[in-house]
Amino acid sequence: MNQERMLTIVLGPHVSEKSSIISEMNNQVTFKVARDATKPEIKKAIEGLFNVEVKEVQVLNVKGKRKRTAKGKMRTRVSWKKAYIRLEQGHEIDFAEMG
Repeated sequence: MNQERMLTIVLGPHVSEKSSIISEMNNQVTFKVARDATKPEIKKAIEGLFNVEVKEVQVLNVKGKRKRTAKGKMRTRVSWKKAYIRLEQGHEIDFAEMG
């Protein structure tokens, strides 16, 4: 898989209260990924970009929320895909050192 496709698959880390609890307990990290990405593509992209070994990939399609605008009309936010990446023992991704 080429570098350009890897960068289009992994859109960025997803930071929330739930994802930080999961990362501490289960050696997992959470990423926003492209909606057309498959589990094997996500696994190869994470391993290639961060030089870690991936044990398991779980994906979840997040449905866009319906929100009311200032004028009172109902709009739907964009749906997106989230990937929970379980890393092998001894591997970790530290986002604080990357920035």
